[in-house]
Amino acid sequence: MSDALTLPAETRERAGKGASRALRREGRVPAVIYGGKEEPTPIHVEAKELVRLLDTGHLMNSIVTIELGGKKLKTLPKDVALDPVSDRPVHADFYRLAKGAKVEVEVPVVFVNEAGSPGLKKGGVLNVVRHELELICDMDAIPSEIEIDVEGKEVGDSIHISEVKLPEGSESAITDRDFTIATLVAPSALKKSEGAEGDEEDQTGEGMEPGETAATEQGPDDDAAQEQEDKSE
Repeated sequence: MSDALTLPAETRERAGKGASRALRREGRVPAVIYGGKEEPTPIHVEAKELVRLLDTGHLMNSIVTIELGGKKLKTLPKDVALDPVSDRPVHADFYRLAKGAKVEVEVPVVFVNEAGSPGLKKGGVLNVVRHELELICDMDAIPSEIEIDVEGKEVGDSIHISEVKLPEGSESAITDRDFTIATLVAPSALKKSEGAEGDEEDQTGEGMEPGETAATEQGPDDDAAQEQEDKSE
């Protein structure tokens, strides 16, 4: 389960760009708590505290308890806007969670038991199509990662969502198809794909330096390619 995080906050008395700029000069970040069938609550938090939570690497799929005026509000971070130059947070949105609520989050996948995969032992390559899974989870049971077992997998095999055992309280947000998460491809297939791209570059005469070789991480699996396209839409 993802860690429980805490963030002290204060109510924002004034709104508008001028007030927000003043808060940032004081080392604060303007934010809003919304949802839960209640009016949005404008708040501000200490920039250093928000950066500390961002640095954990799993803020966006963790429950954050906001301490505000003596109350503790369970929220889910929905967006943290960063300054394009300094990369510092300039605004944050938090979604208020009601008791027993379910939330949609993106949870990273981790592949285990690679030593037990005959295909990988033969030199095959794990071609990851989805590095994160879109899940609907109980708010008190958001997993920090999803483990996918590759034991017994051969070159040419694909791993679909139907094969993955999700934690109790979690289900896939995508239910209209058995999508591909990863495929196991032969190194020769990747090299062939690289060579084809290199030929295309040679024909166009663009984007290549002397001695440079085009590379690809995408294997020849049609289903995986389609999933990659669906993900980008």
